Amino acid sequence: MTATELVVAAHPDDEVLGCGGTIARRAAEGAEIHILILGEGATSRATTRAAGDPAMTDHLVECAQRAAGVLGAASVEVSGLPDNRLDGVDLLDVVKRIEAHIERHRPAVVYTQHGGDVNVDHRRIFEAVLAATRPQPGHPVREVLAYAVNSSTEWAFGTLAPVFRAEVFVDISSTLATKSAALACYPDELRPFPHPRSIEAVEAQARTWGAAVGVAAAEAFSVVRSIR
Repeated sequence: MTATELVVAAHPDDEVLGCGGTIARRAAEGAEIHILILGEGATSRATTRAAGDPAMTDHLVECAQRAAGVLGAASVEVSGLPDNRLDGVDLLDVVKRIEAHIERHRPAVVYTQHGGDVNVDHRRIFEAVLAATRPQPGHPVREVLAYAVNSSTEWAFGTLAPVFRAEVFVDISSTLATKSAALACYPDELRPFPHPRSIEAVEAQARTWGAAVGVAAAEAFSVVRSIR
């Protein structure tokens, strides 16, 4: 039976920054990977959400679709919730969107934002995933893993709970180049090195995690829960 896994992200590009190499590896191994991106991205850069550029949000949806294609994901959906304003959205509304995806795809593994990030949307998505994956009898999700996102997780400087703990490592030596190619699908979200949201910094982070566990490149995850 084909393994099914779900990636839940707050913004277009978080899915690639956090676990793009893992998505590409698992897809190459035959897993069916679905991506749910809750926030629209970009509109927080304007003075108000209404002042945001609709063309930019449409562009980010296209970027997400291209990136998913590069990674080999089976599907990607961008829900369009307000960027960096998810603390103003009823948590139940976010939870229900995630629950609908879980019901539709029945994933065994869910990858999501880390709950101690500096970005409020990341924290909100983490909280919503915890609610949506409550381990009730018959629930399909057996494992929930939280990923780190460059320019958000490390910028909390360990001052927000929970502090990111690298507990599970996925060897992405064979898919780091694919992750970088997927990141290049988001040219407006990238920044020049040494910004942490540059391809050079993302690759350096992967090689640092890899060196920590004896491989050429890796992505690290914090375990929320795992049923074996």
